[in-house]
Amino acid sequence: MTAATSPRSFRNTMWAPFHRMPASIALCCLWICIVVFVAITAQWLAPFDYLSQDPLSRFARPLASSSHLLGTDYLGRDVLSNLLVATQTTLMIALIGSLICALVGTTLGLLAAHFGGWVDNIIMGFADAMASIPFIVIALGVLALFGSSPLLFVFLVGFASWERYARLTRGLVLSAKEEGYAEAARVVGVPPMRIYLRHMLPNIAGPLIVQFTVNFPEIILLESGLSFLGLGIQPPATSLGLMVADGRNYLAIAWWLAAFPGAVIVLTTLSISLLGDYLRDRLDARLR
Repeated sequence: MTAATSPRSFRNTMWAPFHRMPASIALCCLWICIVVFVAITAQWLAPFDYLSQDPLSRFARPLASSSHLLGTDYLGRDVLSNLLVATQTTLMIALIGSLICALVGTTLGLLAAHFGGWVDNIIMGFADAMASIPFIVIALGVLALFGSSPLLFVFLVGFASWERYARLTRGLVLSAKEEGYAEAARVVGVPPMRIYLRHMLPNIAGPLIVQFTVNFPEIILLESGLSFLGLGIQPPATSLGLMVADGRNYLAIAWWLAAFPGAVIVLTTLSISLLGDYLRDRLDARLR
């Protein structure tokens, strides 16, 4: 293994962007950590069952009651409890969807770069076709045709933007093949799978991680948009997009029903996007 791909060098490369981090990026990381912590511990942090109703406490304003810090909705449900569970649901969908997207796109990109020829043409042609159609149009058609089940919805958002990973991986692998370490490993008889997993992937991981941080907020917005349109998460489950959709009918009398979940969506996607831009500037050697 070359020095560029040693475990210590790889760890140093991954942690290098976080040295002397700007205050704005540190705040983004802090918010992301808070949201992740909430997503993991939502059931324990929620003061009430998010489905528990209290008609006598309908439309309680934020901070008007010590038991309902963020107020209540049109059914008397605690907004804070709903917000915690909705954040958990949205982030879980975005995380699983992003991992599926990254796995599918990276695998297809590796296959295209390895085999070339007609395999490359088919994969890249399919990627071009997917990129030419807005994915939300495809999602609307699939969900309208087959209905919205949680499993189908997760796998559907998992195929959003996979073509970006495929193109990026293909280009990075083709570039890596021109470097000496890959050819040297091939000459001494290292199997192709080991070359890709042990030598190439650690060297191209930086751009793929940046792409993941770019794709993650897009999937959050996609889930929120589809849930807002009524084609995503369905009651009695909840998500940030569904909370915004429920609150839009009461903006004149209960602004907090849509404002709080909307603020979580904006801050989370903005924080991840800014972190992704920062990582791109630090990890992409062409920009330094």
